[in-house]
Amino acid sequence: MRIALGERASGVSARDQVYLALREAIVSAELAPGRRLSENELAERLGVSRTPVREALVRLRDERLVAIVPQLGTFVTLISNEGVEDAAFVREALECAAIRLATQRATEDDLAELQANLAAQDRAQEAGDADTFDRLDDALHRRLCELSGREIAWQLSRRANGHLDRVRRLSLPEPGYLGEMVSEHRVVVAAVADRDPDHAEATLRHHLRMVLSSLPHIREVHPDYFEENE
Repeated sequence: MRIALGERASGVSARDQVYLALREAIVSAELAPGRRLSENELAERLGVSRTPVREALVRLRDERLVAIVPQLGTFVTLISNEGVEDAAFVREALECAAIRLATQRATEDDLAELQANLAAQDRAQEAGDADTFDRLDDALHRRLCELSGREIAWQLSRRANGHLDRVRRLSLPEPGYLGEMVSEHRVVVAAVADRDPDHAEATLRHHLRMVLSSLPHIREVHPDYFEENE
């Protein structure tokens, strides 16, 4: 978890780079649920001062990914069933509305771009490369939101998605999961290509709910990552 020199030169502020690095570390469980976080340690690992770390932790607190407890410190939150369900509700509402517009606005070049993404997902799935698949999955959903002309849908969904992203990432190593996700993505993109907003919305809604369906199993496999008594 260190900011590469190329990222430092990308024009993104140190604060945003630190936020993205810490968010990724939490979502991927590199920083495991329940872990106490030290600003000094994180600053050293990331090669930055404490100020952008502190600012990033405040943003992550607002996303319910960390808890700042007076007199005790800052901790990575345990995964909350309520947090997952809230994120799923927000994401479904925003992305399903966006995809209806995308079916009307997508050009042939846009559709070719989506197909190229799917082809890359196929290669990642065949190689068992969950990290690459995750980036492609994220890019596909973001692009569908962008094609709606309402990019804010993705920005708002992203901000709410912390707990849901954590469950999704824990699901990636499960047998057959990547292949199932690629198949569902292919159906969603086909509906966009057919200019069928009702079918596009229905297929995307089904796809987004698949993460919730895996929640009980993921909780059983990783009980220490979840809040108790939910």
